Amino acid sequence: MRIPLLSRLFQTRASPKNSSWGSAYNFFFGISTSGKTVNERTAMQTTAVYACVRILAETIASLPLHTYRYTNNGKEKATDHPIYYLLHSEPNPEMTSFVFRETLMGHLLLWGNAYAQIIRDGWGRVVALYPLLPNKMTVNRSDQGQLYYEYNKDGQSYFLRSYEVLHIPGLGFDGLIGYSPIGMAKNAIGMAIATEEYGAKLFANGANPGGVLEHPGVVKDPARVRDSWNAVYQGSANAHRVCVLEEGMSFKSIGIPPEQAQFLETRKFQTEEICRIFRVPPHLVASLDRATFSNIEHQSISFVVHTIRPWLVRIEQSINKALFTESEKSKYYVGFIVEGLLRGDYASRMQGYAIGIQNGFLSPNDVRSLENMNAIEHGDVYAMNGNMLNLEDLGAYIKGRGDVK
Repeated sequence: MRIPLLSRLFQTRASPKNSSWGSAYNFFFGISTSGKTVNERTAMQTTAVYACVRILAETIASLPLHTYRYTNNGKEKATDHPIYYLLHSEPNPEMTSFVFRETLMGHLLLWGNAYAQIIRDGWGRVVALYPLLPNKMTVNRSDQGQLYYEYNKDGQSYFLRSYEVLHIPGLGFDGLIGYSPIGMAKNAIGMAIATEEYGAKLFANGANPGGVLEHPGVVKDPARVRDSWNAVYQGSANAHRVCVLEEGMSFKSIGIPPEQAQFLETRKFQTEEICRIFRVPPHLVASLDRATFSNIEHQSISFVVHTIRPWLVRIEQSINKALFTESEKSKYYVGFIVEGLLRGDYASRMQGYAIGIQNGFLSPNDVRSLENMNAIEHGDVYAMNGNMLNLEDLGAYIKGRGDVK
């Protein structure tokens, strides 16, 4: 039976008498210049922030994560290592690997740091990983130069040593603590919150009519005329009906006021600003104004290379550093598989596979594995077209024929 989180696993110990320096980071959450309070919860109520965090967290959580062993021929999956099962399937009895990684990635994107408690058995082997909330964690360095983590839960502090915590920091200034993207860009997000609230109040309190009925004289009962008009022409079922006006009356449609049109442009710009913060292509959050069929594929590849890959390297290196012992680091490592995100359409994949097989760096079974198909007999043969010759052999062949003297 595994031990529950926090209640029995955290052991308090005396804090250092004097900290040589602290690296506790006070997040830059708070009131933005727009007057709106920005923190991890109010930011997630903005649709663009929620969409960006969700696409990044779900994408990284859905990628296969394997533990590998170095071999003479390269690498192989180390399915017998306990880390493999924890990262690939179940890091703790309460979570799947997907939920665990999704949670850590959400913490990284909102707070700039992700923490997980490392539970070890009596032999020092990792048996469980539990995520910890970043806003309750403080990182400090003792007089002896050792890092320690202070976690506050229900008003009580728990002290953890560095080998008891998996810490994945985001971009920061000291290499130890990451800074929150939400906090650093709170003005842009605060403006997005303000525009959303403005739009909601505009529709709740606005009194802009869709059109005006004009009469050359004085209408004795304008309410009756309006109700009569609405009864015949209001609603989608009555759209495009022929309008008959009497007594010189005319109808004039009223378009969107200029200030409201500018408001819509502001909302679009703030969506692009938030996408810029998280480096997410706008088309992935359903902002398709500038997207075309031809450029979406290239934007998706750029998303993998320039957005997803840096996060993966950051996570992989933090895991390798924290979970493996010093003797294991030269034998094992963890790695994500991203090839699935870079797959093109079926015709392009088949063309690439054909080139790989013809040039001898792919076998039929390699291709079948990439396509999630079972191996076949005699499918591990690496072959090459016979009409390919080395330049040196080609020269000897020509001289043998006597064509070159």
